[in-house]
Amino acid sequence: MEAPLDLILPLVATGYLSGTWLGALTVCRLAGVGDPRLAGSCNPGFSNVLRLHGRRLALATLVVDVAKGMPVLWLAMWLGLPPWGLGLVGLGVLLGHSYPAWHRFRGGKGVASAFGVMLVLTPWVALCCAALWILLAWRVRTAAVASLASAAMAPLASLWLAPEFAGVVIVFTLLVLARHVLNIRRLGRGDEPGL
Repeated sequence: MEAPLDLILPLVATGYLSGTWLGALTVCRLAGVGDPRLAGSCNPGFSNVLRLHGRRLALATLVVDVAKGMPVLWLAMWLGLPPWGLGLVGLGVLLGHSYPAWHRFRGGKGVASAFGVMLVLTPWVALCCAALWILLAWRVRTAAVASLASAAMAPLASLWLAPEFAGVVIVFTLLVLARHVLNIRRLGRGDEPGL
């Protein structure tokens, strides 16, 4: 059964709204520390919070950014949306995180949010990517390298583990890679900050 657009579009909009909740801003405000957009890499995400404020606040940021899109995705699954419809809802979450309207469209890189979306839609792909991220972050000590490699692996893993979502995962990957253009340039110059 084809999912009607009048069902999908409100869910995509809800996904976008949930994505605009930047965990780093909430966590840092509650902790009474500085806005992560004003220091370090100026990115409101896990890696920058880790560098600026330590593991505890970084972990709290990660939890918010991973979990914030899950309720709307669970609702979309319960309503029986097809993979492409679920992908649109997930893309809404990622666009909300990356380009939040209330923060002048200056959001995060989308890695943690993409992990959260894929944890609902393609859990085994998400876990494989997370394992690679952790391994590379530990060995190379650079979040951008871990994020880029994990994003690049996601479509390949989806072809094997969740082929019905392969096209969706490719779109997620392209967005994450596009959000890392400056990191790629810094890596080329050798001045990308480490963890």
